[in-house]
Amino acid sequence: MAGGSGWASGKVLPPEGAGTAQAPQGMGRTPRLPELQESLDSTARDAQGGIVGVSVQGQELPWMIPGVPPPEGVPWLCGTPAERANLAGVRHIVLVLSGKGGVGKSTLSTELALALRHAGKRVGILDVDLCGPSIPRMLRVQDSAVHQCDSGWVPVFVGQDKAIALMSIGFLLERPDDAVVWRGPKKNALIKQFVTDVAWGDLDFLIVDTPPGTSDEHISTVEALRPHQLLGAILVTTPQAVSVGDVRRELTFCRKAGLHILGIVENMSGFVCPHCSECTNIFSKGGGEELAKHAGVPFLGCVPLDPQLSQSLEDGRDFIQEFPKSSAFPALTHIAQQILDTSQRSS
Repeated sequence: MAGGSGWASGKVLPPEGAGTAQAPQGMGRTPRLPELQESLDSTARDAQGGIVGVSVQGQELPWMIPGVPPPEGVPWLCGTPAERANLAGVRHIVLVLSGKGGVGKSTLSTELALALRHAGKRVGILDVDLCGPSIPRMLRVQDSAVHQCDSGWVPVFVGQDKAIALMSIGFLLERPDDAVVWRGPKKNALIKQFVTDVAWGDLDFLIVDTPPGTSDEHISTVEALRPHQLLGAILVTTPQAVSVGDVRRELTFCRKAGLHILGIVENMSGFVCPHCSECTNIFSKGGGEELAKHAGVPFLGCVPLDPQLSQSLEDGRDFIQEFPKSSAFPALTHIAQQILDTSQRSS
């Protein structure tokens, strides 16, 4: 573990400038989801007209076709300067993916953000799981509202030091039990709006939590983020073969989309008894590590089942700060340290 982090001692390192964030001038309430329907419908209709393209030196290039890189010497040019401006201050973007649902993507996204925050980094989370937005509850900000300023939508800030910024469709629902019953084009339109219209400010990391699969939302997210500082993708699996098989398909998606794979995390990897410390492999063990070896990508580590982790997410508490002696703590902070090391090498 790097000597500069505060994990080993339990000490929280405030991000540079933390606690000084002020609300932008002229803020107003962001419309709830029903009020956004007309603009989303319009964007969705435009998207259905065909593949959006850009012209570079007279050559028409597709917005994105998975697996087809741009011609040599011709950069990807996506979005207008105004659309790119809100992510201009974000140094590194990390996608959290899995072909399987229920493997713990939102858990890993939340804990990775908290670990990076306690390492002294400014962190944002973009929750593009439109049908199952759970991160607002995990961070205990589910009753917060999104506002608008001159630069766009202002994310919800977590904690007194405002070191984590969060945007989720959960903040736009009129009622917590509302379901988002949308076809692909309207989902894609909202994802693009999240990427282009949220005023993130200066961030060291933006963690993007995605739904399971390899379809519309994932393609739209990669399309929208490609012009920015996309560090790569973390793939999450559980140990059993059914989950590993679906994550193998996600590996294929990443390679076709040209996404750098930061590594694979095996979640729910054994249960350590809090009384005798014996580890029981409830969902078997080693599937994620074996997949990483077979695919030739880094294995970031195993995160065990941990009742303290589960309860902290239920209560919206800071697991990294409150449970440094738990069985999942060293695994999560080790994963965060590897992401920090990768970001430093890429800078």
